[in-house]
Amino acid sequence: MKDLVHLFELEDLLQEANNELVRKAKEDGKRILGYTCYFMPEVLLDLPGCCGVRLRAPRSSSPDMATYYMSNRTCMYGRCLLERALEGGYNFLDAQMATETCTVTCRFQEHLQLMDIIRNPDFFCEFTDVPFKKNDNSIDHFEKQLRAHVLEPLKERFGIDTSDEAMRSAIEAHNEICRLITEIGSYRKLAEPTITGTEFSIIQLASLTCPKYLIVDKLRDIAEQLRTRKPDEKKTYRCKVVLSGSEEDDPNFVKLIEECGALVVADRHCYGSIPGREEIEIRAGETPLRAIARHYLETSMCPRFMDQHIMRERKEFLANVAKEYHADGIIVSQMKFCEYWSYERTIDTLILPRDYGIPVCSIEKEYVNNAVGQLRTRFQAFVESIELKQLTGKEAAK
Repeated sequence: MKDLVHLFELEDLLQEANNELVRKAKEDGKRILGYTCYFMPEVLLDLPGCCGVRLRAPRSSSPDMATYYMSNRTCMYGRCLLERALEGGYNFLDAQMATETCTVTCRFQEHLQLMDIIRNPDFFCEFTDVPFKKNDNSIDHFEKQLRAHVLEPLKERFGIDTSDEAMRSAIEAHNEICRLITEIGSYRKLAEPTITGTEFSIIQLASLTCPKYLIVDKLRDIAEQLRTRKPDEKKTYRCKVVLSGSEEDDPNFVKLIEECGALVVADRHCYGSIPGREEIEIRAGETPLRAIARHYLETSMCPRFMDQHIMRERKEFLANVAKEYHADGIIVSQMKFCEYWSYERTIDTLILPRDYGIPVCSIEKEYVNNAVGQLRTRFQAFVESIELKQLTGKEAAK
């Protein structure tokens, strides 16, 4: 397929957290606000005068200093974030908008709050409590938390306009990004997809880590090109898979899967778009903040929601994603020592084949991927097992 416009530029931007566009936004007078979790509504961090940047630690090696503070029995994602902070890699941040969600990222952000790591005199870290249930009381609580720990600090410290009008404007801009990413991702549903999982991963990550007002034109150009892009004449993959799991911000991991013959057609992980790129609807009688609080609680498929009916809904949701995107199997990837996803991965591995007949490849990995050979072997074996199942099914049908 013809190279996508802007793709190499976006891939280059992912090589560091303080990328060229973040620096441009800083020069434009924007306040740069870091965050690590879907439960920190990015739309609120993109209010006029602000830009939200979801933190990554690209090109990380061994997080030795962070391991001293956090131990080697914690998720390497959180340790690599702390390591990058200790190296000075996040000094561009004006604030870290933290959430009481993932334990290890909480510890990372507590270190930012308690230690003088970020060399920015304006820097502060604010924690928002996120409910464990999806009901009206939870939405009430979350709305109050967002006002107290996001809107009020931004207004008091930086003079940010947090009015309903400003939030409505931010929602409109956010929804355009969501529409573009959703359109771009829709081409993965085709019988012969016209975008690879690696390409989509780069685009989605760029939309999370770059100022949106500086990339929206690039997303428009990509969407326009995809409307007429043709697939390769010769199929370059052997099966289609959904990638599900915990934090995953490395396009090279997706590339590794695809090099083994499995085209990644959907991304149901923490940094993915399913869910993540649904438009925010302001219902009749709702304030913008209420709509935002409701939206992020209701759309989340995070395994921290442990009610039995919610857990069953997640399995059905994942099975429906596989069906919608015509996937032959699901890869469930969990960051080592991730508390929530360790349970979720185990249950997915049992339930999805048993109740939905979907093959599952279950992976535990580190943030710094030093086991490429082992993963390649696992993925190749998974692809072969899917092909064998398909061949057996055809033989049985004769």
